[in-house]
Amino acid sequence: MTIENLQQNLIQDFEFFEDWTQKYEYMIELSKGLDKMDQEMKSDKNIIKGCQSKVWLHADYSDGKIKFLADSEAIITRGIIAILLMVFNNKTPDEIINSDISFIEKIGLKEHLSPNRANGLYSMIKQIKFYAIAYSKN
Repeated sequence: MTIENLQQNLIQDFEFFEDWTQKYEYMIELSKGLDKMDQEMKSDKNIIKGCQSKVWLHADYSDGKIKFLADSEAIITRGIIAILLMVFNNKTPDEIINSDISFIEKIGLKEHLSPNRANGLYSMIKQIKFYAIAYSKN
């Protein structure tokens, strides 16, 4: 499935919920589906700078695609990274680099986050794109 299709699915999922309490609960549910990150991967080299809570992001490149593992100590932040990985995990560097991230605004996430969490969201996206740029040179 393409990044665009995955974004459209998320937009439709979020439209289903009536209020942001339900949307946050959905994000928390999504976070439970993240693959477990080994404790040794939760190191300073994998911390995303600019996030209010600790967020770790690890990337591996194989078969032309980037596979991400992520975790956070905060449940909402974990939900945010889960949404991003639903869209960007197992994609090629070029797909990630050239992707439009307007789905963030379309689901209303940006306007329902505190300024610190919104900054963290963009730090997560920036780190995902940095990995894609680095691996695009392979």
